[in-house]
Amino acid sequence: MSKQNSDADVAFISALAELLNKNDLTELSVKREYGEDDSLEVRVVKQANIVTTQVAAPAPVAYAAAPAAAAPAAAAPAAIEDPAQHPGAVTSPMVGTCYMAAEPGATPFITVGATVTEGQTVLIIEAMKTMNHIPAPKSGTVKRILVDDGTPVEYGAPLLIIE
Repeated sequence: MSKQNSDADVAFISALAELLNKNDLTELSVKREYGEDDSLEVRVVKQANIVTTQVAAPAPVAYAAAPAAAAPAAAAPAAIEDPAQHPGAVTSPMVGTCYMAAEPGATPFITVGATVTEGQTVLIIEAMKTMNHIPAPKSGTVKRILVDDGTPVEYGAPLLIIE
């Protein structure tokens, strides 16, 4: 690979990283073909900042009070539900920008509590300047809308829940 290709590749990767940050994406994968036997595959991944803390073991005297204080914390994970695991979750079939209406200022396709039929357009995902209508996979009632109008979405991200 020449120095010129190397500089162009670095600029390309920098542009991908900027695109990743600008659109609040966590991963981007691209394959660039230069010729028959020359290509560049790039995967840019942004990991969330994970903060961990270590707590020193309590003194034996304070140990008796710790289980009572920990009980509410044990119930908290059960209350947190992953919407993607819900059986009525409608997930994004692509990476793009989610729109709730056909055009700015128009009435949204759906609202919470609305009844939808299978195949009815529930939202639009714009990908590469193409508007992709996302149909309801089943008939039912919209229980939750998990995205806002104009927000970027990733492949497999939960968009709404229909029951």
